[in-house]
Amino acid sequence: MGFIKEFKEFAMKGNVMDMAVGVIIGGAFGKIVSSLVGDVLMPLIGKLTGGVSFVDLFVNLGDGNFNTLAEAKEAGAAVFAYGQFIQNIIDFLIVALCIFLMIKGMNKLSRKKEEPAAPAEPEAPKGPTQEELLAEIRDLLKNK
Repeated sequence: MGFIKEFKEFAMKGNVMDMAVGVIIGGAFGKIVSSLVGDVLMPLIGKLTGGVSFVDLFVNLGDGNFNTLAEAKEAGAAVFAYGQFIQNIIDFLIVALCIFLMIKGMNKLSRKKEEPAAPAEPEAPKGPTQEELLAEIRDLLKNK
């Protein structure tokens, strides 16, 4: 029974739950960014580069002449398919940029919350100051 209780305490800690929520949101965020890259940015980049699709870029290492990567793979030809690698690098850079901008925005918001609205005024002293007490003692000693 001790193991189950210990596991339950571990699983219900705030950090574990926060991480679980982060993983779920991260997965959804990844799908959004992948769609942004695959459905919006890459067609624009393809249009700018004259209709070149990065995924279809390859070098045939064997015999034969193939127009597309799919044809080469279907024929079982040895190919160096570097286009997908380029696509993955672009995906990574865009995801990294999105995460950087999101964290930068969150840090900016958290700094605003931490800063006090206005500096607190020092409280007025209650009663005589040390100098006033010393002056009073001095005067009492002089009068003796």
